Amino acid sequence: MTREEKRAALRESRVVLVSACLLGHACRYDGQSKGSDRVSQALAGKEVVPICPETGAGMGTPRPAVVLRGGTGEAVLAGQAQAVERESGQDQTAAFRRGAELALEAARRFGATVAVLKERSPSCGTQGTYVGERLVQGRGVTAALLHASGIITVSDEEL
Repeated sequence: MTREEKRAALRESRVVLVSACLLGHACRYDGQSKGSDRVSQALAGKEVVPICPETGAGMGTPRPAVVLRGGTGEAVLAGQAQAVERESGQDQTAAFRRGAELALEAARRFGATVAVLKERSPSCGTQGTYVGERLVQGRGVTAALLHASGIITVSDEEL
C-alpha cells in the first residue's frame, strides 16, 4: 500500500488505534513521550484508541530498552525470533506477543481499521525496527500482528 493510499484510509476511518506515546503519554521505555502535532492534526475529528503494547503487557515505565533478536516482528510471531532486553538479554518475547494481542483486541473491540504507530519501535515500527543494534526494514511485533490481521498500519513519519 502506498503512502497516499494509507493517508486516504486514515482520512476515511472513523476510529483509529494510536501509539499512546504519540499522543503525549509518557509510556516509552525511557519514561518519555513522543507527542506529535502532526499526528494530532491527522486525528482531528476521529475516535482515538490509545495503545502502548509494552505497558499493556505489564512491562512498566520506565523499563529496559528491548531489541529484536533473530528477525523482525513477523519472525517473533512465527516463533523464529525473540524480543530481548538490550543490556541484559532477558527474554521479553511473551510480553511483546501479549501486548500485540491486546492491541489487536482493542482494534477489534472499537472497530479500528487503521493504526498510527511509532516508527522504529520493536513493537510499533511499521517500516523499520531494530534487530540487534541495526535498524532493518520490517515491522515490530504489534505492527506485524495488526498488519497480518488486516489493520492498515501507518507510521507517524508517513503523515
